[in-house]
Amino acid sequence: MGLARIFWLFIGGSSLGLGTLGMFLPLLPTVPFFLLAAFGFSKSSRKIHNWLLNHKVFGPDIQNWNKYRSIRRRAKLMAISAMIASVLLALLFSVPYTYIILQIIALGFIGRFIWRQKEG
Repeated sequence: MGLARIFWLFIGGSSLGLGTLGMFLPLLPTVPFFLLAAFGFSKSSRKIHNWLLNHKVFGPDIQNWNKYRSIRRRAKLMAISAMIASVLLALLFSVPYTYIILQIIALGFIGRFIWRQKEG
């Protein structure tokens, strides 16, 4: 197994793990990690890549992104809601304002990117 394939397998596996955690933790997004996992597995494991593309829950969003570069409105709303919740949690737990400002800036760019994508 080549070094590049190991690297992409690691990226795919790590992203799949983080995306799975994102299903239960409001601070982690789910769909972007699954998209990255699909990309990583496309470079390293055709079997896992096909499993992910055909998964009954995650597959449709990944295929929709691959074919049309679009995100369902529900997924957009969930992503933006999770971003707002993470900022509110940071405020609730008295995270230093410097970090909150950086978080708002980063999430603002990500949220803008998500919101501007086609809906499908």
